[in-house]
Amino acid sequence: MTTSFELGQDHIDLRDWVHAFAADVIRPVAAEWDEKEEFPWPVLEEAAKIGIYSLDFWATQALEETGLGIPIAMEELFWGDAGIGLSIVGTTLAAAAVRANGTDQQVGEWAPQMFGSPGDLKLAAFCSSEPDAGSDVGAMRTRATYDEATDEWVLQGTKTWATNGGLADVHVVIAVVDPELRTRGQASFVVPPDTKGLSQGQKFLKHGIRASHTAEVVLDQVRIPGRCLLGGKDRLDERLAGAREGSSGRGQPSMATFERTRPGVGAQAIGIARAAYEIALDYAKTREQFGKPIIENQAIAFMLADMATSIEASRLLVWRAAWMARQGKTFDQAEGSMSKLVAGETAVRVTERAMQILGGNGFTREYPVERMARDAKIYTIFEGTSEIQRLVIARAISGAPIR
Repeated sequence: MTTSFELGQDHIDLRDWVHAFAADVIRPVAAEWDEKEEFPWPVLEEAAKIGIYSLDFWATQALEETGLGIPIAMEELFWGDAGIGLSIVGTTLAAAAVRANGTDQQVGEWAPQMFGSPGDLKLAAFCSSEPDAGSDVGAMRTRATYDEATDEWVLQGTKTWATNGGLADVHVVIAVVDPELRTRGQASFVVPPDTKGLSQGQKFLKHGIRASHTAEVVLDQVRIPGRCLLGGKDRLDERLAGAREGSSGRGQPSMATFERTRPGVGAQAIGIARAAYEIALDYAKTREQFGKPIIENQAIAFMLADMATSIEASRLLVWRAAWMARQGKTFDQAEGSMSKLVAGETAVRVTERAMQILGGNGFTREYPVERMARDAKIYTIFEGTSEIQRLVIARAISGAPIR
């Protein structure tokens, strides 16, 4: 058997195509949308026109046999800009939730409604976190109650930190159906477009990724048809019965979504880190102090060496986890969490060092590394903080119930 770390031509073509879009369309307007702190609809429209913002594109990458399509595309988009990149890919988290927890029929019904088409764009939002339930998903309070007489589910509660929240056409909501079972008593639901009782709460003004829309989602007696329970009621009843008898909680819906998306999130962080590193490297080659380029100073050269090494190591972890997920291999050592943890912390460290290499220029908005450093920080926080990733890894490698 031959092993190769070289990308195939299809992957190279994908990388170059998405990179060109990031360079020609995203980067020229990145600072503008960061300053506006508004959703970049015109950029999304351009992405839809060429097929990057489409169900077909992301489904093709998700089904690609090596598992590398999504991380390659993510890295290039976020090399362009993280805020705009997240605006383009935010819908895919909700789509992943439907794919992870729904039936084939539900995927076929809801996934197309999440993207729309050029001239008629649609968005989707994944709603899991709550004001008192971030890392502690067992503290979730949003309730889903089944009305047998009408075959409807009634949702009540407030979600927070939802990308595209309130702005989306389709919302995927995690809610509690049996409080006594904590995380094992949760289920995921699709809230269709224009459903009464769903509204946008507070829109958050953020430190970074400011072109991406993040808001609360308020659910006030939201009634949805029974078919909007992802996976169906028979499967839910079976899972709840098993949980009451003490079976494994692997079916917990938000965790099933995050397990699929962590390598892609890691690839986003790598894109930010690589962008900052490239700027710092070019700057160090041309910026002169004491009569020579600053890259000839060992302190600067060693920083760049560490930055490059960390990026390459992070990418290998991300690609391995993405490949494992696509091959259906279990993350026995929490390889998905490893990839997200290392990539997220690499992005923070590399962007901070890029600012240091640029000196005073790095601290101004005349250079984009300041924005990249602000954007990078979220990658040690969302979709599982670095501390939660370490907890997951520690439990996986030890088998101990570490708290």
